[in-house]
Amino acid sequence: MNYTELFIPLSLGFAFVLMVMPLFIGYFKMKKMGQAIREEGPEAHLAKSGTPTMGGAVFLFSIVLTSIITGIWKNELTASFWSVLFILGLYGLLGFLDDFIKVFKKRNLGLNSKQKLIGQIIGGVILYVIMKSEGIDDSLFIPFIGEVNLGVIYGAFAIFWLVGFSNAVNLTDGIDGLVSGLGMISFGTYAIIAWNQAQYDIVLICIATIGALIGFFVYNKKPAKIFMGDVGSLALGGMLAAISILLHQEWTLLLIGLVYVLETASVILQVGSFKLTGKRIFKMSPIHHHFELSGWSEWKIDIVFWIVGLVMSGITLGILYL
Repeated sequence: MNYTELFIPLSLGFAFVLMVMPLFIGYFKMKKMGQAIREEGPEAHLAKSGTPTMGGAVFLFSIVLTSIITGIWKNELTASFWSVLFILGLYGLLGFLDDFIKVFKKRNLGLNSKQKLIGQIIGGVILYVIMKSEGIDDSLFIPFIGEVNLGVIYGAFAIFWLVGFSNAVNLTDGIDGLVSGLGMISFGTYAIIAWNQAQYDIVLICIATIGALIGFFVYNKKPAKIFMGDVGSLALGGMLAAISILLHQEWTLLLIGLVYVLETASVILQVGSFKLTGKRIFKMSPIHHHFELSGWSEWKIDIVFWIVGLVMSGITLGILYL
């Protein structure tokens, strides 16, 4: 594959979202349906109540459509290709149901955590079964140590990885444009890794995702005209975890996705501290809200977090190829 050919999935993913999203936003406004803002969130976010959500449905459809078109073109419809799209579809469906209940039932809470978890675990089990059928072994590569064979424990790890990072990206999606920008960086880095491994099936999906996210960012940057919703964030997180597994570079997601990890850790620490001591470590969690309440603008948080994502992605690529 010639790298200039990557302009095709990039432009297709971008163009579709750019053209369709205004219609999607217009429909939500016409029906007067939008995001219900939780009262325990930052007070400034109450002004965002009623903003259209579920925009992730548009860019996920764009990713699937663009990936399949370019996959057929380049003859890259492999088991790995379909595995990533399966995770996108299943986790996107879970998010869609969650958002649907919130928006159409006028509730600020959708599916409960147990319902989401069951669906996410089912996705992990199916992915692992597909991997085994394709002859992928149960070893985990650890930098500076090498391959460690986990046996059947690897299946549990894969499920944990998918569930953990889908929820981590979901937690990170709390301010305008943050996950859109981080997603471009994360999938761009995995596109480079996949290219170096000659896994062009994964490359096509990553580039299609970047194009779709660029198109979405036009409408999601502050002040956001639409939010991605759980349908977008759960699917993006699941895709990142699946791609890291299929590239056999699981450890890289701890660095490439460091912002997602820190966001999740801040919630765990906050809840743990409050239950044990009655005191909070942060003004609010996830940690982007702590910076908001400390006086940072949403743009400043976005830029600083994007820089962290870029730096950590650069470090990851340096470890792999320098």
